[in-house]
Amino acid sequence: MKIRSMSAEDKPAIMNLLGNTPEFNDLDRLVAEEVIDAYLCSPSGEEYHALVAELDSQIAGYVCYGHNSMTVSTWDVYWIAVAHNIQGRGIGHELMRVTENNIQKAGGKLIVLETSGTPLYDKTNRFYIKLNYTLVARIADFYGPGDDQILYTKRF
Repeated sequence: MKIRSMSAEDKPAIMNLLGNTPEFNDLDRLVAEEVIDAYLCSPSGEEYHALVAELDSQIAGYVCYGHNSMTVSTWDVYWIAVAHNIQGRGIGHELMRVTENNIQKAGGKLIVLETSGTPLYDKTNRFYIKLNYTLVARIADFYGPGDDQILYTKRF
């Protein structure tokens, strides 16, 4: 497996991956594409950073993150996805390991990420807990009725 910076040539494969990921609805895919486009317009990392995982020369996953500009050393992980048919092989863990290392090298002291509290996201929530993220808040009905927002943090 290889982790590298995302390029414009990766976008179709990533959009396909998101289209085949049940956790991403149409609005999620639209916003994820907007963030990808913002990154591709400024890949120097002014606002966003994006990494892809390659497995057998195919895009297996991606992560997008960035410094929260209203803070000194807090970073947000906006999106992470791994192709459904190859989850459980450590690809997400490796994407997050590289992301966390990059954030630390840039002076980051805190990572914040959010996800959904619906049963569809149970696996996602277990993933973050396994990576030693701390659940710090649950906002009932944030995304819609019965769809809570769950906030996790990790400090360095």
